[in-house]
Amino acid sequence: MKRFVAWFNDTAPGRSGPLPALTRAGTVHLYFVSIHPFEDGNGRIGRGLAEKTLAQTLGQPTLIALAATILAKRKQYYQALEAANRRNEITDWLVWFGVAALEAQRRTITQVEFVIEKTRLLDRLRGHLNPRQEKALLRMLREGPDGFKGGLSAANYIIITGASPATGTRDLADMVARGALIRQGELRHARYYVAIPRS
Repeated sequence: MKRFVAWFNDTAPGRSGPLPALTRAGTVHLYFVSIHPFEDGNGRIGRGLAEKTLAQTLGQPTLIALAATILAKRKQYYQALEAANRRNEITDWLVWFGVAALEAQRRTITQVEFVIEKTRLLDRLRGHLNPRQEKALLRMLREGPDGFKGGLSAANYIIITGASPATGTRDLADMVARGALIRQGELRHARYYVAIPRS
């Protein structure tokens, strides 16, 4: 760990051997999880160090979903780590890490845009939805930018809100009319999506 800390400090901006942001962050993560100094939590700390390293190298905080992106690609992540641990050549790992970091940046932009659009939608609908409709809409919004997989069905609306089938049908039609939801399909195959543009 002493050698790792010394290397980390030496590669920082303004020090004797500064590295580019992504190169340093990817290498920091790989070195830390390879050393594996703790019984538990090395991956989390390694991802945290990578994010800190990016911020330190760029000279400002970074708001990217790096940890979430790496966890979403867990299988490929472990394969890339294992391959990098087998030999001293880490170029393939750095390429994998760089691609993951760029995807994390895209995910973050999508999330920020979603929060802005969600706020606009909720502000526009404030006072126009009944408590059942609000409950269902908030539940759908909790799913984030990707929304409910396959959309919300009338049956799911009834389960979420406790409404009767007739009331559920009226509530959903009203939400479509008010621009809260977008309907796709007909009858039993109708599915509802939050009326937020997807990037």
